[in-house]
Amino acid sequence: MARYSRSAGNDVERAMKRRKKGTLKRGKGGRGGTVKSRKQAIAIGLSEARKEGKKVPKKAKSKRRKSRKSKK
Repeated sequence: MARYSRSAGNDVERAMKRRKKGTLKRGKGGRGGTVKSRKQAIAIGLSEARKEGKKVPKKAKSKRRKSRKSKK
């Protein structure tokens, strides 16, 4: 079974084309400037697909370890 829907793939493809064209922006309201990175363009396409409720796996949670302070 496919992890991503076809329409989610189309959203990523559209984001990649916008990046190549130079119109893909990052940040809230596109105020962060244009996207240069290929990986970031893919991430933006997937997040757009998620917002529309398409079939996309959940974001990978980052594993944080708590730093222990030694008591003396």
